[in-house]
Amino acid sequence: MKTDIDRLMKEADLDALLVLGPAAHNAPMIYFTGLAHLSAGFLLVMRGGKAIHFHNPMEREEATATGLETKDIYADYDYPALLEQANRDSNQADALLIEKALTEYKVHGRVGISGKIEFGHWLRTIEFLRSRLPDVEILGEGNLRSVIAKARVTKDDDEIERIRAMGRITTAVVGDVAGFLTSHRVKDGFLVNREGEQLTIGEVKRKINLWLAMRGAENPKGSIFAVGRDAGIPHSAGTDADPIPVGQTILFDIYPCEAGGGYFYDFTRTWCLGHAPDDVLQIYDDVLEVYETVYSAIRANKPCRDYQIQTCELFEAKGHPSILSDPLTTTGYVHSLAHGIGLDVHEAPSFYTKFDDVLLPGSVITVEPGLYYPDRGLGVRIEDTAWMRPDGVLETLVEFPKDLVLKMPGA
Repeated sequence: MKTDIDRLMKEADLDALLVLGPAAHNAPMIYFTGLAHLSAGFLLVMRGGKAIHFHNPMEREEATATGLETKDIYADYDYPALLEQANRDSNQADALLIEKALTEYKVHGRVGISGKIEFGHWLRTIEFLRSRLPDVEILGEGNLRSVIAKARVTKDDDEIERIRAMGRITTAVVGDVAGFLTSHRVKDGFLVNREGEQLTIGEVKRKINLWLAMRGAENPKGSIFAVGRDAGIPHSAGTDADPIPVGQTILFDIYPCEAGGGYFYDFTRTWCLGHAPDDVLQIYDDVLEVYETVYSAIRANKPCRDYQIQTCELFEAKGHPSILSDPLTTTGYVHSLAHGIGLDVHEAPSFYTKFDDVLLPGSVITVEPGLYYPDRGLGVRIEDTAWMRPDGVLETLVEFPKDLVLKMPGA
């Protein structure tokens, strides 16, 4: 949580954090500013809890609305004069601006830098800054083990409710999609519209984006709506031109966020329209049983990798390959059980066995076992987003049916 930032900075021996870039779709910035319309500037977070946003004058109201202390880079630092001093070299001017800010706030020592930025511009800017501030050590701070990433592992009550609200939007759209699919007729084994034209995956995805936008959400990373063989490849998004058949697996993975790049939700269901073949029913039952077994076993303050190992062992006991015994397998269980989620769709903690992350109270994670057999033309995954509550109970933030078969009219 944000209340852990100061402690985490001390543990990392950082004197300050410098967060660069606009707010939109920039998780380290949004973490402090919220969904403000801030297209330029930077944020300085100092050990001890003080945070200042440096903004351009056109966005002074947006900056003030963040509740942070603010500085106008024109009124307070005369950025045009800095630009002239730098012979209109914006890299040097930005370095001079940051130098003035760090000097004013007496920042020395180690400064961690993060944010979503145009790499080429800021690499050159940081090179200038390092040459001008030899007593400041500027360090990259952009991975899952960074100070900000560690703080984001646990969520406060407001964050939980925002993720839950995104879950309600997400599942409402999933319900819309189910209703849209089952409103179509079947002709020659495929869904068709009133004119007898085949419904395509691309049309469904456009509806998904529309229904999300109508509810105030967006889909910046797309969604997975994969059929048959594509459903057997975990991150195949599906082929837009493909028609939608009955009796084959449809893997629908949707991970939208608040408009502007706020909190995400992650959710997957596997459907068969009209009916499911016997082999699909068996695979689905195996996935559902493993989902329920592992979900009920998950506890706070335990190593995440233990649950990945348990999932692999459960699938292998049912005769399916897994990456525990064969890390290169492309069939059976081929990915991690879970991941953290928040301002990024993939955050810490990690459940892969090579990491030693612990599942902390306050974490929000996915739970998503799956089985994949592309050569058999099928893939199955079930996924919910869940909160490890402070009392140690894992709570699915939004419930939704796990039915495999969607009944078609007249079937």
